[in-house]
Amino acid sequence: MSSDDVAVRVSNVSKVFPIYEKPHHRLMQMLSLRNKKKWFREFTAIKHLELTVRRGETVGIVGRNGSGKSTLLQLICGTLTPTSGSIEVSGRIAALLELGAGFNPDFTGRENVYLYGTVLGLTRDEVNARFDEIEAFADIGEFIEQPVKSYSSGMYVRLAFAVAINVTPSLLIVDEALSVGDEAFQRKCYARINAIRDSGATVLFVSHSAGTVIDLCDRAVLLDYGEKLCEGTPKFVVSHYHRLLYAPADRVASIRESIRSDMHQVDAPSADAGNAAIVVADAAGQSEAVAAARELEDASYFEEGLEPKSTLPYPSQGAVICDPQIHTLTGRRVNVLCCGSEYVYIYRVKFGRAAYNVRFGMLIRSITGVEIGGAVSATADQALPEIEAGKEVIVRFRFQCLLAPAVYFLNAGVLATLGEGEAYLHRVIDVAMFRVMPSPSRLATGMVDFHVDHELEIHEAHGSLLTSQET
Repeated sequence: MSSDDVAVRVSNVSKVFPIYEKPHHRLMQMLSLRNKKKWFREFTAIKHLELTVRRGETVGIVGRNGSGKSTLLQLICGTLTPTSGSIEVSGRIAALLELGAGFNPDFTGRENVYLYGTVLGLTRDEVNARFDEIEAFADIGEFIEQPVKSYSSGMYVRLAFAVAINVTPSLLIVDEALSVGDEAFQRKCYARINAIRDSGATVLFVSHSAGTVIDLCDRAVLLDYGEKLCEGTPKFVVSHYHRLLYAPADRVASIRESIRSDMHQVDAPSADAGNAAIVVADAAGQSEAVAAARELEDASYFEEGLEPKSTLPYPSQGAVICDPQIHTLTGRRVNVLCCGSEYVYIYRVKFGRAAYNVRFGMLIRSITGVEIGGAVSATADQALPEIEAGKEVIVRFRFQCLLAPAVYFLNAGVLATLGEGEAYLHRVIDVAMFRVMPSPSRLATGMVDFHVDHELEIHEAHGSLLTSQET
């Protein structure tokens, strides 16, 4: 790779911070330079890191909290200096690290646009030329003429992002800055980032959202304790990131070593790719479809540590829900699912006393709590008339995974007649969780695949039919 093709080159970079136990130790350190006594301990945030980013590439950086992601971006931006090693960056940088760090709270929004634009490397003439676009993007109305100390946090972020995103950078660096603001504003920000990327700029992107990294990035890097554990396609790296993120504490070290040993491993062929090959034709085609479906199911697996931390049980009123699991149709336990496959959600209910007009329910929710869908075992007039005390019921809900790649949570509940009405004998919110793997062949948009068919007809301008394609 020639130097002209490189936007960022990080060569054997380490960053060490001094950690002082007490405030006065800083002064003692300054006074003890001659005898070289250390009044601090060292914390290594980045360890001998090597990273090359090509021009026009979008690279996602993932890792657990404290892994060194933000430190790396600050080193690349130049706001931090490496303890050892070297960093080469070509072109103008626009960094969305701490939005509004260059604002003066006593200045008006207009004055801060010029101030912040200068901090980001724009001349006054360049800010003049872009001011109308900045103002329109921020969309804060007459507040542009008011001191920013009177702004809400949302208005502050809007204006800061509007300035930063209009720098027209060669290198755009984004560090979770888009986790703020309302949904509509976030969408507008992502659209602008996509436009910058499509114009040929290089993008470095830090996010805890696996879906965002997979959607936006060409390549991804996994950091942990300041080390680069692996890099490769976003799907490959994110899968390793999730292994580490949800690993039990006593297995983190072994999983780190396993990921490091796979550093140069190329993605294995995914069964997702076979999804497009499932066709309905003759008997041979049907056999291929069955084989592809089985192969797709085999790609599902169970990931230890993928357990919810937001579980909320309702008080029990004579029944207890326990042992929630997801199985394949062949009975294998999984929690990492494939788009399009069918699964069985299973849980057990133990009855401590007799219950009447009993029915059971399940619900799938998004990571933000949106109720995506679920089912009950029966209508109110078709409920089980009675379940005796001491009995146990195994509940099974078969469902097809039609969800977009992301993490989801499951509820479980048991309803029965109590007094004059129906009430929960037991209900558990977020009793289990699962993850849906990315599928390159997925044509659906949004959270749920509605199996939408499409038809295309191409006509001449005067209306005669040229060709027709139906799928």
